[in-house]
Amino acid sequence: MTGPRREAGRGNRPPLPGRDRLARLLPAPPGDARAEGSGAPRAAVVGGGIAGLTAATALAERGVQVTLYERDAQLGGRLAGWGTRLADGSPATMSRGFHAFFRQYYNLRSLLRRTDPALTRLTPLPDYPLRHGSGRRDSFRHVPRTPPWSALGFVALSESFSVRDLPRIRPRAALPLLDVRVPDVYERLDHVSAYDLLEAIRFPAAARHLAFEVFSRSFFADPRGLSAAEMALMFHVYFLGSSEGLLFDVPGEPFPQALWDPLAARLDRLGARVRTDTAVDEVSVTPAGGFAVTAASGAEPYDAVVLALDPAGLRSLVAGSAGLGDAQWRERVARLRNAPPFLVSRLWLDRPVRADRPGFLGTSGYGALDNVSVLSGWEGEAARWAARSGGSVLELHAYALPQDADRETVGKELLGELHRLYPETRRARVVDARDEWRADCPLFPVGGHADRPTVATPTPGLVVAGDTVRTGLPVALMERAATSGFLAANTLLGRWGLRGHDLWTVPVRGRSGGLRWAAERFGAAYGHGGRGNSARGGAQATGP
Repeated sequence: MTGPRREAGRGNRPPLPGRDRLARLLPAPPGDARAEGSGAPRAAVVGGGIAGLTAATALAERGVQVTLYERDAQLGGRLAGWGTRLADGSPATMSRGFHAFFRQYYNLRSLLRRTDPALTRLTPLPDYPLRHGSGRRDSFRHVPRTPPWSALGFVALSESFSVRDLPRIRPRAALPLLDVRVPDVYERLDHVSAYDLLEAIRFPAAARHLAFEVFSRSFFADPRGLSAAEMALMFHVYFLGSSEGLLFDVPGEPFPQALWDPLAARLDRLGARVRTDTAVDEVSVTPAGGFAVTAASGAEPYDAVVLALDPAGLRSLVAGSAGLGDAQWRERVARLRNAPPFLVSRLWLDRPVRADRPGFLGTSGYGALDNVSVLSGWEGEAARWAARSGGSVLELHAYALPQDADRETVGKELLGELHRLYPETRRARVVDARDEWRADCPLFPVGGHADRPTVATPTPGLVVAGDTVRTGLPVALMERAATSGFLAANTLLGRWGLRGHDLWTVPVRGRSGGLRWAAERFGAAYGHGGRGNSARGGAQATGP
């Protein structure tokens, strides 16, 4: 696949029923249906998160001999889960926290359909509510799904963004949000912070804190440190460019049972080897042009390698593998940064919360608390524990914490804000609690887009996948991880003359021709700063 410019239209296949009619198809690159026999190529996939599992599945389905290496005992990466035992003796599954499966995640859903064709293991939540400490509330339940009615509907229904605020907004500064194209959006806005863009637009403070900051912090970063291009892309994907709306699904059981155990079983049936608890120490290029992947068990030969790692893991492995890439590529990888720490605090309480509490609530103005999930309202395992005990299971998230923040202090703050938000929890006894403090998510800083790797690298046969990767497509977060995994697999399959896999995305540009024209002609220009972006900063999936 040569990147998204290869297909200007939707292709010949209509979207699935219920999918955005403007969703874009990138047809599978042609080739043989499957490699057969002992001469099938061998590929190593390093990393067992969404990107690695996607790449491994896509390769194994075409007959490639795949070995998947995962340093942890569990698959899933940042969506992994592991068993624990509560103070009352109950078994439970802990994870790194809530994740929303939006309807725009076409390629992630395609992966999940491999083991769950009707996606019955996903449960829709009825609303995406937001609440500010001042008492203001917003909701996306009744907002129209199709732009521009989605934006107008949000303004009409919002308590934090009213018609009275419209005269203050600078339309010229806001126009770039209405015509987001990749990679143009990075060339135009990557040198500006999300905070400064909102300041230039003059969004009402209430709407900015409640809606925009809640969204930007889903990237685990403060808006002052987040690229405005990434925020603009996010609004295109989830709101202004897609008619899928902002409601989402969640797994009806913990991540391993609902998602990864079935996928691991499928990989086993396809002949792939899945090696958990196996960290890769080095990837070296062999004189014959292949690769040697070295783990504690020794080195094994492969024809190709997929690096599907978080930024810290990618930096470390590349630094310890002297022959990978060229000097410029290695320098860019070394500059990749991790987002600030975040805390996930899960609480098993001895009494229920009010029945009308939403399954998920985004918050602002509640100190470090960014959202609250009532897991026992929608996750089967948590619901069964609540039914047996008469209690409830809640999860609290705090993003973009200071590097020197004290974990115990932050945990106490989250509990205090929960009591303020849901007063009935003040009387509840904490039966048990689990905290996860992590700092391994990618950071998308101002001016950092050009440093992010593309799928292809200067070393033939070596590809990169993950949610930090530049794909040249309008995707973000988990969908970027899955999409990059398919792109990595397609790149290697093309080398071997094997057929690739279809990809779908939301529309690749603004939906309205009139608004696109206005954005092009009248949109504000933002001064360049930082390292800046060249055209190569928005390279396609196959560029180095």
